[in-house]
Amino acid sequence: MSRPDMKTHITPKQAAVLFIPFMILLLLASCNRTPVAAEEAATENAHGPEVELTPEQAKAIALSTGPLEHRDLRSTLKVNGRLTLPPQNEAQVSALIGGIVSRIPVREGEAVGQGQVLLEVASTEFLQLQQDYLEASADLDLKRANMERQRALRTENINAQRTFQEAEAALRSAEARQKGMAEKLGLLGTDARQLTPGTMRTSFFVKAPIAGSLHHISVTMGQYIEPNKPLFSITDNKALHIDLTVFEQDISKVHVGQKVTFSIAKDPHGTHEAEIFGVNKAFEPGQQAILVHARMSNVQDQLLPGMFIDARIQTSSDSALCLPERAIVGNGDDHYIYVEHEPNTFRQVQVAIGATDQGYTEIKPLDLLAPDAKVVMNGAYYLLSQMTKGSGGHAH
Repeated sequence: MSRPDMKTHITPKQAAVLFIPFMILLLLASCNRTPVAAEEAATENAHGPEVELTPEQAKAIALSTGPLEHRDLRSTLKVNGRLTLPPQNEAQVSALIGGIVSRIPVREGEAVGQGQVLLEVASTEFLQLQQDYLEASADLDLKRANMERQRALRTENINAQRTFQEAEAALRSAEARQKGMAEKLGLLGTDARQLTPGTMRTSFFVKAPIAGSLHHISVTMGQYIEPNKPLFSITDNKALHIDLTVFEQDISKVHVGQKVTFSIAKDPHGTHEAEIFGVNKAFEPGQQAILVHARMSNVQDQLLPGMFIDARIQTSSDSALCLPERAIVGNGDDHYIYVEHEPNTFRQVQVAIGATDQGYTEIKPLDLLAPDAKVVMNGAYYLLSQMTKGSGGHAH
């Protein structure tokens, strides 16, 4: 019989028999794990690094996706300039003769038409001019009758040649005097052919030479106005265009017909379109630059003469695969986009970038992308920060 407290001893031969099956099981377990790790590595290499968000995270950053786009990206030349009016579309209005203001039928800021009455002026000088015209007309009639009489006498050799020549000269002088007075009255808005002693007036009218907006009145009721002193300013902003300053090294890039996109210096978010219609052929005084003129396609009310602008002249155009600038993120010298691989799972794709125009940038993916790929448009910077928290692999 064996004793209860006897200890069991394992011989070396028995230990060898037990060790061999244990090693076999360990080897099998190791072989089973290797394909799994290899499969995970292959998946990572096939799809690139990924970052996963919870639905709450995606909602918090207002994450949105969109498609890749083909757009005409333009190479542009950045220039500065200002809004201007051609001389024929702005006017300083004055009176040709002096007088007393008796009526101002317009107000600042209102639109006026060409030929509209701006001012009525009482003037003794105007009255005297009408009187002188009527007297000159009567004298002309007298000189014309005398000329006909002298011509008849000369035909019959009754009068001297000199007498006929003097009558002819007097007639020409009277005609010139009457014609000059008629033109002066015409400049003051009076048709001399309709003038009679009964139609003489004590006042004349100052009228708008162009249609436009009346933005300045520098005269008051009862004021004596002096000849040729500016009384009104009128501008026709429908003809507003832009003058761009192009420096010597860029002149060869600019020509008539090029498109221009510009914004007001104090409102960089509002953009407007124009087209170059003229290029100056001489440098501006004091600088190695020329002025380039562009006509706007749509003149809006908030655009005023004298405003400074920032502009880009389109020098070339190419179709390219593009994304909004916010969809592309940088990490050092590398640039990335994020493509939705599965719901709330986004794959990082490295891209090379090209030209940027109007908020869009050309991209050249370094990995193959499906034509219907859903690219993260808003939230790319958050995905980059989540990914760079760790070692660059999966982030949760």
